[in-house]
Amino acid sequence: MLRVAVVGATGYTGEELVKILLRHPGVKITSLSAKIEKEEKFSNIFPWAKKKISLVCKNLNTLEVSKVCDVVFLAVPHKASMAIAPKFLSKKKLVIDLSADYRLESTSLYKKWYNETHKDKANIIKAVYGLPEVYGRKIAKTALIANPGCYPTGAILGCAPLLAKNLVDPKQITIDAKSGVTGAGRNASLALHFCETNEDLKAYKVNQHQHMPEIEQELSKIAKTKVSITFVPHLVPMNRGILSTIYLSAKHKTKTARVIQVYKKFYKDQPFVRILDKDNLPQIKDVVGTNFCNIGIKADGKKIIVITTIDNLQKGAAGQAVQNMNIACGFNETAGLGISPKKA
Repeated sequence: MLRVAVVGATGYTGEELVKILLRHPGVKITSLSAKIEKEEKFSNIFPWAKKKISLVCKNLNTLEVSKVCDVVFLAVPHKASMAIAPKFLSKKKLVIDLSADYRLESTSLYKKWYNETHKDKANIIKAVYGLPEVYGRKIAKTALIANPGCYPTGAILGCAPLLAKNLVDPKQITIDAKSGVTGAGRNASLALHFCETNEDLKAYKVNQHQHMPEIEQELSKIAKTKVSITFVPHLVPMNRGILSTIYLSAKHKTKTARVIQVYKKFYKDQPFVRILDKDNLPQIKDVVGTNFCNIGIKADGKKIIVITTIDNLQKGAAGQAVQNMNIACGFNETAGLGISPKKA
């Protein structure tokens, strides 16, 4: 039985990780920690966990946690992981980081977008970007997995087949993305209060969101040329889910059916990507609570519109982190994520 620890267990993503790991047949949660005023049973913090887990959620002690785990999930804020991950890596633990600290390969880009000098440059070059549909083989061989951001997951999966096949202009990509409120985390903020978000829809950080360099970095590697995007994120009054509408310019005239076949071929062995048939478009309600990314496509001449939906706490965070653990630790990729191996 694989022993796992969750650091940052009281955040939205940390809580989601615990829920998934509790139903995983091959793991046992042996440590839960977070930055909390009072150490207490996890089930006291989250009543849904009563009779499911009896662990006390403690303030982080890396030495103590290292003694009882094989894998550690870092569900902590950006800028915090780079001080924690090296301690676990030195103890030969598999580290799956859900923050942005190891996603960007350039430390200068990290400083520009996160306004912080990176403190663990040595491990940045060792980290593998944890998008299983693209880096599955590398994920299986690494000790440090940089779990993708939620917006990048839907955007990259939506663009990858066309860029890999050199079918679209890499300089003409617009991503219009809409996220539920949990994407901003559990910390209190006036802008995220119920009365501020309810009955409203707003764009924010237009073309200056911190996920932009992550998306461009990964799409450029897939395309094997520089990719530039226009990225407009929006906040919508729902708990969870992301819908991304992606506008691309085809190099040659095409039709919806042809593009759908490109996507189905590209993702044919990927259990968590579902390509919808012609005239069907994805909805957030069809992926909430799952690790799926649904993709719908509309093409007309040189215009291609790709729509993706994910659950930001599942495929956009905790579910994908467990998917990465499964690959790295030799489990079936779908273990604990709601698909039986036979159906995968």
